[in-house]
Amino acid sequence: MGAVRGCNFPEDLLYNVENNVWVRRESDGTATVGLTSYACSLAGQIVSYTPKKVGKSVKKDKSCATVESGKWVGPAKTPVAGEIVAINEAVAANPGLINEDPYGEGWLVKIKPDNWDADSADLKTGDEALAAFEAKMEADGFGGC
Repeated sequence: MGAVRGCNFPEDLLYNVENNVWVRRESDGTATVGLTSYACSLAGQIVSYTPKKVGKSVKKDKSCATVESGKWVGPAKTPVAGEIVAINEAVAANPGLINEDPYGEGWLVKIKPDNWDADSADLKTGDEALAAFEAKMEADGFGGC
């Protein structure tokens, strides 16, 4: 597990640093998408989660869900294009799971990617992701998780 300014970043995931989201390719070919711990820290306690519906096609860098906290409402932008094949019912019942376990039980949607290889080519992982998040946090004036 990598960490930047107290925010955890599992090094086996792929990250879209600009949009503060992660994606993991599953053994069945689907891709699980979620918010980073940095995004959770910026947003504060998540109180609402409204995913796009199963069967809906989403474009890369466009919303796959809307999340709301006491101080922020906005889109969770998917790092890969494709069709939503599952939403997280546990998060729908308890949106705070996103804050409690952003890389586990707090995932947002599962997508059947249209073109994994093309979409994932510009995502960052490992040390490259950690360095990119450090630069983003510095630019944002972020103190830490």
